[in-house]
Amino acid sequence: MYFDGFQSFLDMGGYGLYVWLSFGVSFLSLAWLWLDSFFSKKALFKNVHAEQARLARIKVASENSENNGVQV
Repeated sequence: MYFDGFQSFLDMGGYGLYVWLSFGVSFLSLAWLWLDSFFSKKALFKNVHAEQARLARIKVASENSENNGVQV
């Protein structure tokens, strides 16, 4: 499509409001999705590391209780 100038490009033949609004909504939706994914991934990794640390503490405590237990 050919435009005479920048203003006619922004106007888009009278449909500029709808065109640019749809671009804006699409961009905001994609940005929201990316940010949500980024922070969800961060929280998931934080929870995984906390769970691994908890399991390591349980393992150490279990080994210590076996070593301190009564021998027959």
